[in-house]
Amino acid sequence: MLSKKIEEIVKNIKPLNKILLEQTQERLNNLTKPLGSLGQLEDIAKQLVAIIGKDKQVLKNKTIFTLAGDHGVAEEGISAYPKEVTQQMVYNFINGGAGVNVLARHVGARVVVVDMGVGEKLQVKSEKLKVKKVAYGTRNFTKGPAMTEEEAIKSIEAGIEIVEEEIKNSGIELIGTGDMGIGNTTPSAAIASVVCNVEPETVTGRGTGINDKVLQNKIDVIKRGIEKNKPDSNNGIDILSKLGGYEIGGLAGIMIAGASHRIPVVIDGFISGAAALVADKISPLAKQYWIAAHCSTEPGHKIMLEYLNLRPLLNLNMRLGEGTGSALAMNLIDASLKILNEMATFDSAGVSKKE
Repeated sequence: MLSKKIEEIVKNIKPLNKILLEQTQERLNNLTKPLGSLGQLEDIAKQLVAIIGKDKQVLKNKTIFTLAGDHGVAEEGISAYPKEVTQQMVYNFINGGAGVNVLARHVGARVVVVDMGVGEKLQVKSEKLKVKKVAYGTRNFTKGPAMTEEEAIKSIEAGIEIVEEEIKNSGIELIGTGDMGIGNTTPSAAIASVVCNVEPETVTGRGTGINDKVLQNKIDVIKRGIEKNKPDSNNGIDILSKLGGYEIGGLAGIMIAGASHRIPVVIDGFISGAAALVADKISPLAKQYWIAAHCSTEPGHKIMLEYLNLRPLLNLNMRLGEGTGSALAMNLIDASLKILNEMATFDSAGVSKKE
């Protein structure tokens, strides 16, 4: 069952404005180029206008939310790195030294780091860090649910709060999602297996670079977790609580909050994809407001995107997470609006149209 806060957010998500979609398509058709020749750039421009409600728009306030959390299932030996790396990378984000920081600076975006469930208390205070800790990491889902239903709801509500706080404090015109959590490709693969109705072998990858033996163990762990918990594949809260992570719940909250506030949301890689599957079960309308940044090399990500009917903008063999794909996609999103707003029409340029 959804909480009142989540229900209110979901109720406010409306279908995209069809009139604006048609008007934008008409303008795109009159620009000095063959029809449809800029491909996905045209599709994104049209989607953006339908979301933000007007053209001649520049998306100035770009914010990437990088959510961090630890996972009890990591004790099953499914990662190449120890769980302490989650905490260490949070400090790296705050200090501006991670991949997402570099790429965010490149595209003029802010990075907001959120402690959703890091396994230790962070020994730092920074305006770049939000603490929304639900608990000190999830439980091992091979032994029972990763979290309680109440914790699952709390994580989604935290994601909603993060967006609404940033809207109030600094305004947001474009949201990017990102993650950090040692072991989090395991719950993400489990969620993909359940929602997309495919075997764990099909959606489970090497994450941080595990060998064949650890990969097989990871697949077995996912199978045990699904069998132990038997999540309802149509219930986002149930899936999240039994198999998910606090950062995954937070990202799902961000995705539905963005849609509710008519802000385009750029979906990063595999972990963000798992969050999108959860969010889609809570609000099927929300995905009209999402843009898939890229297709990760994690094998389950392509399956997730196909399930959600989202076409990625990039395919760069990336699998870092953090919001790195979101940052790179923001460059193309800016480009799509510039094409729409700055390119001449056949009439204004005095160019003859197709006969």
